[in-house]
Amino acid sequence: MSRRPRTVTVPYTGGEARRGPVTMGQANMIRCILRDEPVQINIHDVWQVPAETRTDTAIDALRALVVRHEALRTTFPDPPDEGVPREQVVASEGEFTLTLLDHDELPADAAAYAESLARAARADRFHLDRDFPLRVSLVSAAGAPAFVALAASHAVTDVGALAVLREEWLALLAGAHLPDVTALTPLGLAAEEATPADVRKSRASLAHWERIIRGGPQAMFAEPGAEGTDVKTPSVVLRSRRGARALAGVAERTGGLPATVLLTAWCALVAHRAGQTACVTAVPTSNRYEPRLTRSVNTLSQDALLCLDLRVPSFDTLLGKTWGAALNAYRHSRFDAVALWEMIGRTTFERGSAFARDVVFNDVSTLPASLASPSAPPVAEPGPDLELSRGPDQVLPTRLLTFVHQADPLLHLSLWADPALFPRAEAEAFLTGLVRLLEAAADADVPLARLTEVTGVHPVERGPDWSVVDGSWVSPPAVADALSRALGGLPVHVALDAPSGDGDQPGLTAYIAAGDSPPTPARAHAALMKTLPGRPGVLAPRRYVIVQDPPGDTEPSSAWLRRRTLMEGTGRDRPM
Repeated sequence: MSRRPRTVTVPYTGGEARRGPVTMGQANMIRCILRDEPVQINIHDVWQVPAETRTDTAIDALRALVVRHEALRTTFPDPPDEGVPREQVVASEGEFTLTLLDHDELPADAAAYAESLARAARADRFHLDRDFPLRVSLVSAAGAPAFVALAASHAVTDVGALAVLREEWLALLAGAHLPDVTALTPLGLAAEEATPADVRKSRASLAHWERIIRGGPQAMFAEPGAEGTDVKTPSVVLRSRRGARALAGVAERTGGLPATVLLTAWCALVAHRAGQTACVTAVPTSNRYEPRLTRSVNTLSQDALLCLDLRVPSFDTLLGKTWGAALNAYRHSRFDAVALWEMIGRTTFERGSAFARDVVFNDVSTLPASLASPSAPPVAEPGPDLELSRGPDQVLPTRLLTFVHQADPLLHLSLWADPALFPRAEAEAFLTGLVRLLEAAADADVPLARLTEVTGVHPVERGPDWSVVDGSWVSPPAVADALSRALGGLPVHVALDAPSGDGDQPGLTAYIAAGDSPPTPARAHAALMKTLPGRPGVLAPRRYVIVQDPPGDTEPSSAWLRRRTLMEGTGRDRPM
């Protein structure tokens, strides 16, 4: 397979030059772009070119989209403080490049080849202040275009936006006349977000997130083996007619929406496997539920943060709670990302925790049919009864990520699971267990106490050194080790305090043998906080007690409590 790459520069002119503030969605994604590796945050898509399409026609249609949509003509000037850009600039004219990739002939699986090109294009960073936000390759065989493989900047596009572009591009190739754009532009949305009503909504979203981050588990997978913040993660793909039939059966029996049923089953199984009484999961939402945003070419995706309490007797009871909890999460999914992360920093410092976006559930099957992602096209019936296959690896800052591509007539999921917690066989068993849970719930209500029996998925086993502290699973010896290392090797003992009797959970007290250079509680807390990311079994003590010397080697650990106290405190003074 020989190929002849050629770069083409495409000029454009038209539209209005404008500038103004960034949207909350743009600020959210740009923050991720500045923090994460490009392959983690850039997105991609593949468009199949209709037969008989000429190369110049395909390019002209792309040019028309650039003129039509302000997002494709947008850059973000660098701010003076090198933080998240506060302004976006829309050009009225300019140029972009694309790669013409002509082959003598395409591989047998040409679609998979185009997909690999699009994925590879995600590896390079987009320069927000100057780059065209689409990285496009036009893949041809003997001069005949077959696919557009593209990577896109998440600063101006999301899955829904790429689907709008694909649909309009195909319409232009078919000779259709596109109606005027009526959806909100990024600048139009930014102006709306600055209104008093939207400012109040954003503040309410921050309050919703803060309640969960203060009271929920700091990480879903606080257990042996859970380490690091960026993990190379293999994926497993499930395609199952059984799963789709069972999902439909549960919806029919209970009257629940299929999407809500699937989310309920997912949360129940995740919390069961993690040994948690609540499931905290990020549920990315396209925020395209308003008619003016449905077809907006913009990045509208933000996280809805769901906290679902599993302390109920059965699946049906949990399903009844999920709809309201999910709706509440979606209502609070438009927020000022900079203010959100300032709140998270303040809240976690005060709590002594590290918020971990451990679990992500992204149901793109619920997008309007016209905006369904073409990257995972529907599979024709009959399809497999239950098939598990290997998908692409990704480096991810999560422990468990799933995409729901399709729910009917096949249940089609992609799962990325931290291999330290879910070896390949366990990841596959988890997906099979999900199907089994749906099948059982299609027949009758399922007691949550029987999840191991019904699904074959076992809760994690934690040793006797683990305890629930402030709503989180914690290993006090690991806390002591982390604090000792953070303080240069000073001897540390961490004790689990008894509950106060008024409903409070037990807390931790750290005893630090200071020697001749005693640290303050504030210094000890600040030092420990720097070590928390990537260590979900470590939670900061509620109280730091500084003593002169440690007990002798032959003394019991309780002797720490009788050492002379030099100073003590919560350590929650803000760091300088």
